[in-house]
Amino acid sequence: MDKRCKDLVEAVDPIKDGARIMIGGFGSSGIPFGLIDALLGNGARGLTIIANNAGAGETGIAKLLKEKRVAKVICSYPRTPGSIWFEKRYEADEIELEIVPQGTLAERIRAAGAGIGGFLTPTGYGTLLAEGKETRVIDGRGFVMEQPLPADFALLRAEQGDPWGNLRYHGTARNFNPIMATGARHSIAEVRHLSPAPLEPEHVITPGVFIKSVVEYKVRP
Repeated sequence: MDKRCKDLVEAVDPIKDGARIMIGGFGSSGIPFGLIDALLGNGARGLTIIANNAGAGETGIAKLLKEKRVAKVICSYPRTPGSIWFEKRYEADEIELEIVPQGTLAERIRAAGAGIGGFLTPTGYGTLLAEGKETRVIDGRGFVMEQPLPADFALLRAEQGDPWGNLRYHGTARNFNPIMATGARHSIAEVRHLSPAPLEPEHVITPGVFIKSVVEYKVRP
């Protein structure tokens, strides 16, 4: 089950117009910059991006927004320092936005990977974020029913991988990457180091069963 791709272009080739894509990372840590650049070259449009934030400056997700490849963003923090391209597209009514509290975002993704039908959370109860959603009061406390958040693809960044797709992360670069690996039907990982031998089992954070393809990409912006 050799899951290695020869390059980034081959890795993102299955992504087509209208795809729903999770992109790992938090701030500038753990973002699959190489795969995002390859996706830009792929030409796919009308994408729905699920991520912690909507990019910053001229790198990462911001590149996709700049080139008008994104139809919708589902995230926690659309406005981060330097997030000019999201703001421009949103003010021009060229992009749809769904705000999800960060913990809820993580749990919705995890629920998709675990096959859970939904969950109750107190976050957002009594606010605009709960409008149109089922709510319950349990022992005097209000809860909002949240649904799983699956995706067609996940673009991930890891420190090390092997030919079978097993992944190891470095420090906080782990962030959303492991749960996104489980929440998408087709997960693609770029790794700093691609080992020809299997990773030590105790070092594996994401088992290869969740990864469709892996590609080495050492250079980062």
